Amino acid sequence: MSSVTPEIHEQYRSGPVADLAARRAYEQAWARFAQQQTPEEFCGSWLLIQCHTIGGVSDGVVVLAKPGSQTLAPVAFYPDSPRDRRHLAPIVERALKEGRGVVEPQAASQGQEPRYQLAYPVRLGGEVRGVVGMDLDWRPEAQLQAAMRGLQWGSSWLELLLRRNEDPQQAERLRLKVALEQVAALLEEPRFKESLTAFTTELAARLGCDRVTLGTLHGRRVRIVAVSHSPQFERRANLMRAIESAMEEALDQAEPVVYPPVDERRAVVTRAHEELLREAEAGCAATFPLLHGRQLVGALTLERAPGHRFDAPALAVCEAVASVAGPIVELKRVGAAGLPTHAGRSAKSLWQKIAGPGHAGFKLGLLLTLAVAAFLAVATGDFRVSADATLEGTVQRAVTAPIAGFVKEAPWRAGDVVKEGQVIGRMDDRDLRLERMKLASQREQYDRQFREAMGKRERGQAQILRARIDQAQAQLALVDEQLSRALMVAPFNGVIVSGDLTQSLGAPVERGQVLFEIAPLDGYRVALQVDERDIAHVVPGQKGQLTIASMPGERVDVTVKSVTPVNTAREGRNYFKVEATFDADPGPRLRPGMQGVAKIHVDERKLAWIWTRSFVDWLRLSLWAWLP
Repeated sequence: MSSVTPEIHEQYRSGPVADLAARRAYEQAWARFAQQQTPEEFCGSWLLIQCHTIGGVSDGVVVLAKPGSQTLAPVAFYPDSPRDRRHLAPIVERALKEGRGVVEPQAASQGQEPRYQLAYPVRLGGEVRGVVGMDLDWRPEAQLQAAMRGLQWGSSWLELLLRRNEDPQQAERLRLKVALEQVAALLEEPRFKESLTAFTTELAARLGCDRVTLGTLHGRRVRIVAVSHSPQFERRANLMRAIESAMEEALDQAEPVVYPPVDERRAVVTRAHEELLREAEAGCAATFPLLHGRQLVGALTLERAPGHRFDAPALAVCEAVASVAGPIVELKRVGAAGLPTHAGRSAKSLWQKIAGPGHAGFKLGLLLTLAVAAFLAVATGDFRVSADATLEGTVQRAVTAPIAGFVKEAPWRAGDVVKEGQVIGRMDDRDLRLERMKLASQREQYDRQFREAMGKRERGQAQILRARIDQAQAQLALVDEQLSRALMVAPFNGVIVSGDLTQSLGAPVERGQVLFEIAPLDGYRVALQVDERDIAHVVPGQKGQLTIASMPGERVDVTVKSVTPVNTAREGRNYFKVEATFDADPGPRLRPGMQGVAKIHVDERKLAWIWTRSFVDWLRLSLWAWLP
């Protein structure tokens, strides 16, 4: 057994195991220790050998974590006989809490030498998985240190037991669990420095470190931002400078640095870490770079007390924690930075993409953008104002209801082409014809009475009848006129642009009500709706082109005739009506009411101005409104 040194063997031969019963128990313990056995038997044999090797042990206990659990329970005692061992609980709990070996002297009775209690933690993967506690007789300081050293060396057998009984993937799960717990501590505090202090403190307690320090990279220098158990620290202290040098040493090599090294075959520079151990009076130190993607953003330095070195499992846990913490630390640092820092970082990142290696796509896109911008700044184009357009007739005649009555016939409707004099509608004239018959009968009656009065030479009565005859004749003439107007005819050759009475036959209409609107086929004008933001660029005489929605592939030349000072609101904007005329005969396919888009040529302008004028005008107006 590695824990049995020659000095301790000599102590065994002449000391506590000199009697025959103790020797037999010692030999039996070695025999059981070498056989396949349960964890309880293994720990019992180990504890018996350890107690006999150290000598002077009155009580001992081994406390280990249950497989697959974090619960600790005693698995072996020395001696085996039942007795009260509660006096070892404080020293065991202290070793668990501090994560290192501890020695406590006990008060002695008068005339007796004081006793000692010592305990040492059992680690697996950087985590405390058990404790060995003992009650010893008094001994000199050198022998007490030898006992602690023997207990430390012997605890490796318990670590071997834990590894043997552990699930093959337990170590990986343990590392992942520790990493996630540290991430939780890092994310728990919203503020940057407080979260890093909580992270380093939790990591120091979890891995049994005297101090854990986290630094971030600023340019080529490292700046310490958090120290475990120390919310406030002096940056200019020699110890802080030594830690920063150790971090820079690891970052310069872009790999973890451990001193004293675990693997002697790795060729790394450790000079700054040696200086750190001398300055801090520590036993070992390890620094792990923090990466965000492929970029170094900081470093994590861990220190342990003398006699407590980092083993391979503990270093694996530290590396896992550093790999997870790096992106989170960088994101928190970026989030906590002010606006100037963000702007500077963005400018630096942009410059690195432009001047640094790689990013071929970004550079090509930037060159194309600059080329387009230069072209737009130099090239000129046709500045045109766009407007919605509607075709209207130069003359538009309304056909109204001649009398108040009912529609009898209306075979034509909007869109139909009619000729001059063609009947396009008829009013129901039955009431008028009856009225005419009535008036005609009254006139004949008055005429007969007039002749009778003349025969009787009744001059007064004859004059009255003559007046009534004239009245009836006038009313009859009015009815005849109304009958003649009951027919609605086209005033000229044209197209009906509005009016459809085919679904309103028999409906009553009022006198003067517009029933049809007719526009000529040989005279058109274009009504443009120009946005008020563009109306200042439009003047009479400007040329343009019109595209009708029904003929999108054709362009018709137009000329601005007049700009009306009356505006109309539509869709939240104001529009001014501009009239334009055709430069040539547009052809027979055009009809009043057709809609399209017209573009009025203003002049030649820079392409950059043409494409940005709307935004620039909006910006000017907004600034004018915002400024006091």
